Amino acid sequence: MRILSAEQVDAALDDLGLIVRLEAAFRAGGQVPLRHHHSLPGGTLLLMPAWTSRHLGVKLVTVFPDNAKRSLPSVFGQYVLLDGSTGQPLALLDGTTLTKRRTACASGLAARYLAPQVATRLLMIGTGALAPHLVRVHAKVRPIREVAIWGRRPEAAEALARSLSACLPVAIGRPVTVRAVTDRKAAVGEADIISCATLSKAPLIEGDWLREGQHIDLVGAYTPEMRESDDRAVWRARVYVDTRQGALKEAGDIVQPLANGTIDEDDVIADLFDLAGGRQTGRIDGDVTSITLFKSVGTALEDLAAAELAVER
Repeated sequence: MRILSAEQVDAALDDLGLIVRLEAAFRAGGQVPLRHHHSLPGGTLLLMPAWTSRHLGVKLVTVFPDNAKRSLPSVFGQYVLLDGSTGQPLALLDGTTLTKRRTACASGLAARYLAPQVATRLLMIGTGALAPHLVRVHAKVRPIREVAIWGRRPEAAEALARSLSACLPVAIGRPVTVRAVTDRKAAVGEADIISCATLSKAPLIEGDWLREGQHIDLVGAYTPEMRESDDRAVWRARVYVDTRQGALKEAGDIVQPLANGTIDEDDVIADLFDLAGGRQTGRIDGDVTSITLFKSVGTALEDLAAAELAVER
């Protein structure tokens, strides 16, 4: 059995190639049971299986939000890839890196369908481990020229802005300016794409702050009690999700407005299976008025596709 470290997984995956592989996986489909979600003292255990005729895989993830106080990541994970016909273990991959890369690229895939073609300004809300990956991927699928970073701790936003200022132009092959901001409301109003990856339980994006033509990418709020947008933001937007099965059960940004009657299930226009399969369309070229909102909770199919690509390479 092969063992791929975090560095090997990171080196094996390129953003655009992974986006293509994820799109193919959503188009083809597979068996993806709803993830096992277990509450622990101080944290959460997630078990995420998926399989096709070729491969079977399962990711084991722990989420402990208070780990930052111990100078540790909030999320740890391992991924096991097995042969789909024999069950033979093929590889053990670093699941933390795999998760970061596939999550960012799922948002990139959604942005290809939903974000305005001429988007040049990106706001990143959150300064955690996912933030630099989301910024880089969005800048690869749209012509981003300006990036604003907002975080609860201004010093963390400043540090991330400095880091991205040095590496982002090299990664995307064109000049881009990156700055930290403290006025979240003003930054939301200025952005063409707003990406949010936090552990917030209270909305960080308010519907009254939004303007026509924006795309909102919500990556945090992975439990029904958490959320990053308020009811009005969801009500104003054309809502898309990565998977209906996951989002309608687990995503606070969808579950809460469904429960209070702000939206109903028919207001969730499509998931990535629908978009990749051509059963629904995203933003029409030239549409500069619609507000689109993509809610990601993650799916084991993304992990399986990313693990297959990493092992192949």
